Amino acid sequence: MTLIKYITALIIGLLTLASCSNEKSLQRFLVDKQEDNRYLKIDLATSLLQSDQSNFTEDEQEILNSVKKVNVVAYPVKSGNIEEYKTEKAAVIEIIGQEKYKTLSSMKSNGMHITLKYLGEEDAIDEVIVFASSEEKGFGVFRLLCDDMRPDQILKLMGSIQKGDLDVSKLSGIGDIFKNM
Repeated sequence: MTLIKYITALIIGLLTLASCSNEKSLQRFLVDKQEDNRYLKIDLATSLLQSDQSNFTEDEQEILNSVKKVNVVAYPVKSGNIEEYKTEKAAVIEIIGQEKYKTLSSMKSNGMHITLKYLGEEDAIDEVIVFASSEEKGFGVFRLLCDDMRPDQILKLMGSIQKGDLDVSKLSGIGDIFKNM
């Protein structure tokens, strides 16, 4: 009987060790940066992004309801922190460069590089990641936790932002990095 207990304990221990992964994740990165004063951080429920003047269609409301939470961290470039900036940016690029993060699009404009990635299946996206960086201003990582979103719905959500239906003023501290620096 004692032998069975030892074997069971050994198997449970091996399974626990085998389930641990050294693979870096965006979630771990975001959690680690919550206490780092060099970063600006915002975590929001999407219900807080709906403005009083929102005029969503039924389809747009369904899309918004599929986004459960928004996590944002931003690292501003300041005088003297260029090397730190490059190190922190490289860490994010390494994480989102993993095979599990699939690229939706990538673009450059006015010194800003923006990459849109996702986790999940093409027709059932669980997480949308927007990584925006500028050598002059800094970088930001926007993570939207979703429930089976489709790529076309992401585009409609962006249209809602342009129409002003989403109140992105809650993200103004992050946006200021890319405006005022």
